[in-house]
Amino acid sequence: MTVTCDMMVSEDGYAAGVNQSLEHPLGEGGERLARWRFERPDENAAEIAAIATAGAYIMGRNMFGPGRGEWDDEWTGWWGDDPPYHAPVFVLTHYPRAPLVLEGGTTFTFVTTGIETALDQARAAAGEKEVAIAGGAATARQYLSAGLIDELRLHIATAVLVAGEPLLAGLNDLKLEKLRSVERQLVTHVTYRVAH
Repeated sequence: MTVTCDMMVSEDGYAAGVNQSLEHPLGEGGERLARWRFERPDENAAEIAAIATAGAYIMGRNMFGPGRGEWDDEWTGWWGDDPPYHAPVFVLTHYPRAPLVLEGGTTFTFVTTGIETALDQARAAAGEKEVAIAGGAATARQYLSAGLIDELRLHIATAVLVAGEPLLAGLNDLKLEKLRSVERQLVTHVTYRVAH
């Protein structure tokens, strides 16, 4: 079973800007990373569709919401009642929370026992489909560092953030083999095989 990771990054390698918050989920200026999805969806339809084909997803708590510490049970994620995943999603956290069932087949399960446990649960839930590491940057780095991602798909936006959350910082031993690259007006989509 393939473990993939799709990440939007700036040309200087940041997956989010500084000061992520409720008002700025991708950090200040980070919305420029997603322009290709919203301003040119037809041109990037294949890449957008591929992000949503996994049988299960894993994300960090920061990607699920802006809160820290104990859970605010009123918060059900950034996406409203019908998140785009339509599959089981495993959220890495240090704070237990009951599973959250939303519309469209999305159930958020909160995992407090580490990245390997979350991956085992996601693999069991995904069936024959791939497991996707959905982000954010710190979660992707943990899985890359542990050698648990098979395919890294970078969506490199035509934006420079200068500061923020770097995707590949500290991964000095990471070995990537480029499989394909597609250049569009606002983004370049690059798929790499991660050498283990």
